Amino acid sequence: MKNRAALSLHIPEPKHRPGDAPDFSSIALPKAGTVPRPQTSARAQDMTELAYSLIRVLDFDGTAQGPWNPRLDAETLRRGLRHMLLTRAFDDRMYRAQRQGKTSFYMKCTGEEAISIAGALALEPSDMCFPSYRQQGILIARGYPLVDMMNQVYSNARDPLKGRQLPIMYSSREFGFFTISGNLGTQFPQAVGWAMASAYKGDDRIASTWIGEGATAEGDFHHALGFASVYRAPVILNIVNNQWAISTYQGIAGGEQTTFAARGIGYGLPSLRVDGNDFLAVYAAMQWAAERARANLGATLIEHYTYRAEGHSTSDDPSRYRPADESKAWPFGDPVARLKDHLIALKEWTEAQHEAAQKEVAEEVRAAQKEAEAVGTLQGGEQPSAKTMFEDVFKDMPWHLRRQRQQTGI
Repeated sequence: MKNRAALSLHIPEPKHRPGDAPDFSSIALPKAGTVPRPQTSARAQDMTELAYSLIRVLDFDGTAQGPWNPRLDAETLRRGLRHMLLTRAFDDRMYRAQRQGKTSFYMKCTGEEAISIAGALALEPSDMCFPSYRQQGILIARGYPLVDMMNQVYSNARDPLKGRQLPIMYSSREFGFFTISGNLGTQFPQAVGWAMASAYKGDDRIASTWIGEGATAEGDFHHALGFASVYRAPVILNIVNNQWAISTYQGIAGGEQTTFAARGIGYGLPSLRVDGNDFLAVYAAMQWAAERARANLGATLIEHYTYRAEGHSTSDDPSRYRPADESKAWPFGDPVARLKDHLIALKEWTEAQHEAAQKEVAEEVRAAQKEAEAVGTLQGGEQPSAKTMFEDVFKDMPWHLRRQRQQTGI
């Protein structure tokens, strides 16, 4: 007989389930401004500690602290705040539209607006973005028409994608927004390949891409990091760690063992971990990574530490797997409120201005919705023509498709 203990398998479990009181006291909350900012030319192996710390600029009094403070002017801060308010208003209205049966599906980014908005503002408009499905703020920050976004959500006759994509899977070459893919993880190798091509051609545009922490368990993630490291691709690799991959706790993807940023260390990539609810910290990290990429110093991996305040999608009920009020207990607060408080602390904003801005963006979204719904929704109205199913695949339509279209009589 062997006198040995039986082996056991570790299955990661979230600390809190429905009915439990949420408690984030175990999360280390470093003071704002305490993490050093290396030179953009620093070697990756000399900054590995940044993968385990947390870059924070805004304290909870609304004051910007430390070397990562990007010192943005008040107009840029106000613009960022308005974009976040507009994104949140757009989300709320489209969520209600789905509940009213006007579209089949929707995904909100509540609590994560700073990641897409600050990231977009830190990039050049010509840089190419390879987003996941919670970066609609990039399009809004770049001025893409809300009506076109809604037409795509409704899949009506003016849908830029002609009804061929799921709602919320936007695409716009003109606005540097690569088609969203429902196959999670694919954005990373696509972005790296695009960035490699840009460098190979001697272009000056860089790429940036976003996935959730759950998708880091996909092979695509590791393939992308390998190529990005070997070829020094000018790309920013963003991991949005919002604690939940659909209904799966982030520990299933490896979040219990180490940080997600630490995965870049083995590939020799500079790896940053950032407070994703801090607009200034996100902007600063993205700006730093963009400067490295443009200087031919290669890729940077950034983990944005945040929390998914709403359900994964309109098909999800998060109260079935986490405490109903857990998002309110998240210790890093609301990114919109934090930027608002910062502007107020600078005496560049007031509560009255904030209230007026909320009403203004709500009216802007309402007007766009009225225009889009006049064309059509899932409930009726004008839909994309059936003849478009034969278009946009071949530059010159082959004879057999022409015959099929003729046979259908469209």
